[in-house]
Amino acid sequence: MNNFLILLQEPQVSTAAERYLLIYMIGVLVVVTTLVILFFIVFRKRKNKLLIDKMKQQQAFEEELSNAQTEIQEQTLKNIGWELHDNVGQLLAAASMQLNILKTQISDEVKDNFAEATDTVKQSLKEVRMLSRSLNNEVILNIGFEQSITNELNRLKRMKFASAELLVKGEVIPFKNKKHEIIVFRILQEFFSNAVKYSHAKSLSVTLNYLEDTLNITATDDGKGFDMETVVKGSGLLNMTSRAALIGTEYNLSSKVGEGTRLELTYPYKSEF
Repeated sequence: MNNFLILLQEPQVSTAAERYLLIYMIGVLVVVTTLVILFFIVFRKRKNKLLIDKMKQQQAFEEELSNAQTEIQEQTLKNIGWELHDNVGQLLAAASMQLNILKTQISDEVKDNFAEATDTVKQSLKEVRMLSRSLNNEVILNIGFEQSITNELNRLKRMKFASAELLVKGEVIPFKNKKHEIIVFRILQEFFSNAVKYSHAKSLSVTLNYLEDTLNITATDDGKGFDMETVVKGSGLLNMTSRAALIGTEYNLSSKVGEGTRLELTYPYKSEF
């Protein structure tokens, strides 16, 4: 009788052991799976962090490189401005004085020719001094952003263009970051330079639209334009693009053959902080 009971209990013991073993194996599998998932998540996070850090380092390097290039360009322009003002300007001033002295020693018949030559030298001296000021960022900061653009447009009008006008809309908001002021002015100056060299335009116009959060700048010429798809981007166009990116300014240059060229800049005031 006892043997019969033992025989009846053995399958129950075996079934319970198998159940415990199954539960144990499931538990181990869950733990292993959880560890694998945690490891994968940690690995991905670490990998993403490394990638983000690398991107930040690359961005910081490119920004520092752009800053260095901009500073070198600004120093070069400043040096050129000084050379124009101090050396070329002095030579022209001396030539003007010598012409005035000679004018008193010649006959009345040739005085008119001397007067024309004197006026030409004086006008050249004036242009050289104006150009030297536009290349010196200290002068630009002293006279202000709008006045610097006006001076540049007036100089270009005397040189080449029938019309070169500045329109200001809204209440003027001064730049808090003066470096940004110089960079925006240099972008416009590059646009003017390209208009002089390539556009064959008769007129230039610049609009400054001061809004609550942004300064919207539009510069246009009525020149021959160019094909945006085929134009070779020289250092001037590349400088404009990189300078705009450096100060977080939205940049758009558009042109069509026969329809002139248009530059649009959107400068966010928040980029000054």
